[in-house]
Amino acid sequence: MRPSSGASYVHVQGLSRGLALLHAINRAAKGWATIAELSAETGLHRTTVRRLLETLQVEGYVRRSPSDDSYRLNHKIRQLSDGFTDDEWISEIANPVLGELLKKLVWPSDLCTLDGDCMLVRETTHRFSPLSFHRAMIRQRMPVLFTSAGRAYLAFCKDEERQQVLNLIRQGNDEQAAFARNEKLVANLIDKVRQQGYATNDGEWSSQEKISALAVPIFGNDHVIGAINVVFLRKALSLQDASQRFVPELHNAAEKIRTALEGHRSTVSD
Repeated sequence: MRPSSGASYVHVQGLSRGLALLHAINRAAKGWATIAELSAETGLHRTTVRRLLETLQVEGYVRRSPSDDSYRLNHKIRQLSDGFTDDEWISEIANPVLGELLKKLVWPSDLCTLDGDCMLVRETTHRFSPLSFHRAMIRQRMPVLFTSAGRAYLAFCKDEERQQVLNLIRQGNDEQAAFARNEKLVANLIDKVRQQGYATNDGEWSSQEKISALAVPIFGNDHVIGAINVVFLRKALSLQDASQRFVPELHNAAEKIRTALEGHRSTVSD
């Protein structure tokens, strides 16, 4: 195949076909489509469609419903768009807010975003807090169901995304996967977080039994984009005392980020 006009390399047809399938699923009126429907929409042979979908499923960008053999976009697809602005809103908007939060709380905080079946620490004040016990937290991946940040995200994200995340976690063979398979336990956890308006972790994460944490979700454009926590030693503060002291400040910080994001989007769109 000849290179396209102005291109230095040969056109990668497989990539174009995969992107065409993602666009077709995204445009599907029902939010999902069968192989036959995707074949008709893209003009690709059904065998080619199936092969590409299997690859996209392995990579986490689509998921298949075994009941009717339909395909829909998986939550990982959001990384293709969210990732484009993550660095911008974290560096320009969230970082100053985290700095203000540290002055008020002294205990360290993390800003986390969803990364597959884990929460990824995108920014932290651990390296600046005199009470920090973990300095190297940037890019650390933490379990969704055993951390306050993960619980806050899961409780307040949209129902479909929550089910996608839980389904992904259940595919594992670790302690978190076993927790996720207990639907009643997960439902009770989600209800508790929603009723409180914040999430807690009081030593439930087995690798961090001496640590407690509180977290609230960060909203942007009507959906959860991350969570902010505050981390402290269990022996230093009770969960009740910490909740009274820290939760209002966490909510204020999350609201500042949300408001700043809205202002930023308005400026860009004008």
